[in-house]
Amino acid sequence: MARTLSTPLTQSWQLGLRVAGAGLLVATGAIHLDLYLTGYRTIPTIGWLFLLQVIAAFGLAAAVLVSGSRLAAAAGAGFALSTLAGYLLSIWVGLFGFAEVRTTAGLVAGIIEVAAFAVLALITLAPVTDRPASTSPLDRIVASVPAPRAVVAGISVIALVLLGIAVATANGSTATAASGGSLKTVKIGSVTVLTSAKGLTLYWFAPDTSTTSNCNGSCATYWPPVKGPATAGAGVTGTLGTIKRADGSVQATYNGHPLYTYIGDSAPGQARGNNLNLNGGLWHEVTASG
Repeated sequence: MARTLSTPLTQSWQLGLRVAGAGLLVATGAIHLDLYLTGYRTIPTIGWLFLLQVIAAFGLAAAVLVSGSRLAAAAGAGFALSTLAGYLLSIWVGLFGFAEVRTTAGLVAGIIEVAAFAVLALITLAPVTDRPASTSPLDRIVASVPAPRAVVAGISVIALVLLGIAVATANGSTATAASGGSLKTVKIGSVTVLTSAKGLTLYWFAPDTSTTSNCNGSCATYWPPVKGPATAGAGVTGTLGTIKRADGSVQATYNGHPLYTYIGDSAPGQARGNNLNLNGGLWHEVTASG
């Protein structure tokens, strides 16, 4: 007979771990849902992966909370760790052509994922309660793990160290700002739009004024401001200028609109950010007529 949980206190701890594990999965799912809705949904491949992550997080949370099974807890622990691994890879080498940058949301999500792994791994490795010892493959694997708490703690510490290194070495939002250079024009559909020197579509933000950018912090991660000053290339007939941003950097303007690119545009000729209502307001492509 396997060891049993004989006291109400121990049973309470088991229930508490289940609730905590499910709650942590919901938390990371909620963060990714917010990121998906506020910019990531238009990034090729990454957008669909974020949506799948959200669905999986909520589904596993429900399974852990309702069933309390080792299998559900193990799946949740593996999911949390693999989600963190994807974040680290997207910072270090990029995934599907997308390179992540340092954001508060990413750091918080990473810490929550480590905590979710630790809690759910402890549930997975806990002794079997008042029932005969199981002969399932998972239970045999669990029984073979020496010092399970030490193993969980060790993996969690390593994950936190890797997260800290990744965040410390990642580019921040200001590092993603596009260089001004010589602005150009390109026709997308029936509209001629302004582009950066590298051909990426430029956008203006409805809440901005001619002297102030209202896209800062995490907003500037998804909508990198165009560094000023910029010069007019062929077909660019509007008035170019600059403003000073809150962080002291200089941003290019066109006809009084501070200029941005969009993280969802991975190549010239794309305008995935046009008419999106994200980060506190509407975004519009900059037409050559202003």
